[in-house]
Amino acid sequence: MTRSTFQGSIVALVTPFRNGEVDEAKLRELVDFHVAHGTDGIVPCGTTGESPTLSHDEHKRVVEIVIEAARGRVPIIAGTGSNSTAEAIDLTAHAKRAGAAGSLLVSPYYNKPTQEGLYRHFRAVAEAVDIPIIVYNIAGRTAVNIETDTMARLAKDCPNIVGVKEASGSLDQMTQVILACGPDFTVLSGDDNLTLPLMAVGGRGVISVIANFVPRETVEMTHAALAGDWKLARELHWKLFPLCRAMFIETNPIPVKQTMALMGMIELEYRLPMCPMSEANRQRLLSVLEPLGLIKR
Repeated sequence: MTRSTFQGSIVALVTPFRNGEVDEAKLRELVDFHVAHGTDGIVPCGTTGESPTLSHDEHKRVVEIVIEAARGRVPIIAGTGSNSTAEAIDLTAHAKRAGAAGSLLVSPYYNKPTQEGLYRHFRAVAEAVDIPIIVYNIAGRTAVNIETDTMARLAKDCPNIVGVKEASGSLDQMTQVILACGPDFTVLSGDDNLTLPLMAVGGRGVISVIANFVPRETVEMTHAALAGDWKLARELHWKLFPLCRAMFIETNPIPVKQTMALMGMIELEYRLPMCPMSEANRQRLLSVLEPLGLIKR
């Protein structure tokens, strides 16, 4: 198992709903869309996929559908994190059985473990399920930052913990992780606006929100950076930067689903406590999308 398998543009896939249920036909269509546009990997059931409001049966079904629809054409990295270690092990084991190429494991949320607790949590999952695991560090959603020393312990002690999705917002911390964990450990951006800066210091790509609706451009930017074509990568970064910022006008995935609905890609439907954006913010979003030619009024 190499630690650099996952790189480039990996989409954090939305979960489309229709009449309160997962829209399975649309989900399959979205997978085909990403394959056609060269996306390097797909993450179902991440935060962008509204995983906290999926039942366990729905969660597992979404993972199964995405893997079936991909038909081996693109690696599927299933979101399997939980604030319960036993539950995370169950979801990760299911992902392996279903044929996932890897697992994205968010830090336990709300219960606010210590650094030792985080280490034991991730190590327990890694030892229970032999599948490549990407740890997801996002203190803004989970209340605890995975410190660099903890990440380095995990990288050293758990061969199947192959990387991290870094959404700490700190390029300083990301650089520390790259230096502490070594060149074979994959560091991916968890914030679209920091993808290029992270790749400039050794990151390998992004688990992206904007790739849901501009997949080819996100692929082109990350591949240019991987190839060392920094001029092209910068130009694409500048082009995409307003979209990166617009996706956080309100809580993710509210803006990305609104954008996709405006583009005719999905029905606009969320699950509470996610809800449609305010009209004022919808107008702000439109003011970003229209000049880029993504929608027409």
